[in-house]
Amino acid sequence: MNQFSYPVSFIPDEVDGGFTVIFRDVPEAITQGNTIEECLIEAADCIEEAMAGRIRRGDDVPVPSKCKTGEKLVSVPMQMAMKAALYQAMKETGISKSELARKMGTHEKVVRRILDPHHGTKFPTMERTLFALGKRAKLHVT
Repeated sequence: MNQFSYPVSFIPDEVDGGFTVIFRDVPEAITQGNTIEECLIEAADCIEEAMAGRIRRGDDVPVPSKCKTGEKLVSVPMQMAMKAALYQAMKETGISKSELARKMGTHEKVVRRILDPHHGTKFPTMERTLFALGKRAKLHVT
């Protein structure tokens, strides 16, 4: 089961005030804010862009670590979490975009758009794509 909530640490900025936010599992994801609430909003945007970058580059999507004392969990926004799940399923199965397109009865360019991290793919389409890869999406609300 893939989960897309990552622990963040808040490092006080002694010079300018506020906090620097780091994701120890996703080192390229660094942001900042003046308050913890602002940091959490910025962190969601930051992790979304970090995931998009990993998908575009073909990098692995890391498994989230457990939270340590003083950390908070930040979830990847749903649209990007679904894209990351599709991306991981493609890597796990070793299926090509053209093979997936054949399984889905569509064109490869449609599959490329579905996998594009910044294309606004509808959730039912992503669910069908996951199903074609032998996976299911499951929502967990906390």
